[in-house]
Amino acid sequence: MNKAMTSKNTVIKHLKSHAERLFLTRITELFDRSSDRFDRLSFELDGLFVDFSKNNIDQETLSELFDLARLSDVEGWRRAMFAGDIINASENRPALHVALRDPNGEALIVDGVDIRAAVRDTLNHMEQLVEKLRSASWLGATGKLITDIVHIGIGGSVLGPEIAVRALASKTSNAPKIHFVANVDAEALMPTLSALDAETTLVVIVSKTFTTLDTMTNAVSARQWLSDALPGKDISAHMIGITAARDVAMEFGVTPENILTFWDWVGGRFSLWSAVGFPVAVTAGMDAFRQLLEGARKLDEHFLNAPFESNIPVLLALVGIWNANYLDMRTHAVLPYDERLAGFPPYLQQLEMESTGKGVHVDGSPVINETAPIIFGYPGTDAQHTFFQALHQGTRSISMDFIGCLKGEQGKNNHHDQLMASLFSQTEALMLGRLQSQAGVSADQACPGNRSSTTILLDALTPETLGMLLALYEHKIFVQSIIWNINAFDQWGVELGKQLGKTVLQEIDAAQSVNGHDGSTNGLINRYLNKR
Repeated sequence: MNKAMTSKNTVIKHLKSHAERLFLTRITELFDRSSDRFDRLSFELDGLFVDFSKNNIDQETLSELFDLARLSDVEGWRRAMFAGDIINASENRPALHVALRDPNGEALIVDGVDIRAAVRDTLNHMEQLVEKLRSASWLGATGKLITDIVHIGIGGSVLGPEIAVRALASKTSNAPKIHFVANVDAEALMPTLSALDAETTLVVIVSKTFTTLDTMTNAVSARQWLSDALPGKDISAHMIGITAARDVAMEFGVTPENILTFWDWVGGRFSLWSAVGFPVAVTAGMDAFRQLLEGARKLDEHFLNAPFESNIPVLLALVGIWNANYLDMRTHAVLPYDERLAGFPPYLQQLEMESTGKGVHVDGSPVINETAPIIFGYPGTDAQHTFFQALHQGTRSISMDFIGCLKGEQGKNNHHDQLMASLFSQTEALMLGRLQSQAGVSADQACPGNRSSTTILLDALTPETLGMLLALYEHKIFVQSIIWNINAFDQWGVELGKQLGKTVLQEIDAAQSVNGHDGSTNGLINRYLNKR
């Protein structure tokens, strides 16, 4: 065993001892011991504020966690990612979503190509298409203006754009309305199309290979809908392709000028920053999209340069590892107290669980500690009246992130005051609890408290602060993957499901009884064939 691994194992042993100690300590005691705890455990960056003080952690434990990060070579892996080195070893690719946020930086050469020049070219092309739509000059096959866009993708190619469109939607914009379709279920696509006029609808198809089964099934149906509604017309003005497979998109019928490029070094769940963010730019404007990129770039710069002790994504990652691996909190709730961020929990479900849901180290050896906490969540006070009962009195200890915006945008009323009062009071109630030892508290009324939470506050929800928020979680996940020694950028489990899905679909198309699977799968397929 090398020296670094020996040192890392020593730190892990120390952290386990700290966990035993803090299991017996209430968070309120930590506040009693340190009058400046809030100030020491809160951090701010250009309108982004994060308070870690309501977690069951102290400075001694944090010091060991910083050592764990250094011994895991977070600094080296961080440099490698920003330099464009191959860090996605199983697919032999770099992970350069950070380059998308810094198109005007120094040249970054990968395989002989200046990545930043390619990004600038695509942004300029994207801006031309966006301005054509926003200026009401994009005409369909019959000369009518485009009023609606159907954005077809799956996973990150929908979840990222969808949350940003909802968060940044202008209340006064005359831009086309965006309709997202991901599920291959016809109940997702067909009602969407039936409510629209093909003459005024643009279909945007997002697929890196232009072969993704779910996406292309929906795309073929949408293309047929256009053809049926516009017989004899050239429907090319009604389709945009966002892809790395330009030739395949052209074979599908997308004209070259309507193809936006993204690259194989952009993972789907990190693709919002690329041309995949096209509907965000249509909705909020290209300037707003560039501000989104700038917010993420600011967070990137902070992540790359700030010391661990004040590095917000590093701290978020280490607190998460502490809660999950040492305090046995295997489930994590994401609670946005802003309706515009309602899509944030499902977005993070994919971002975190697809990235860290791995059971082997990068060398193929089995992981022995827990990875990928279960992510769930719901907006604000809705969540308080659904699952918060389990957070307060349930037997499982669940860590939480509360997210709020200091400024509302709906005029002067008491709604935002009530919303923020709910956020602040819930974090306090979860920490304090209501103990049976208190006067007049019965057993069924008692709440144990001591529930760990982090609070993230944005000064206001703007394109820039949204970019910072999303990049914050991306880097959190990256740091955790390095400490767990797993690859955050592949998803072979997802690929297995796709492969088996193609096989079963072929068997269903053949419409003959099957017997090549396990007993259950054979029975289910045959029952479907008999009943459909």
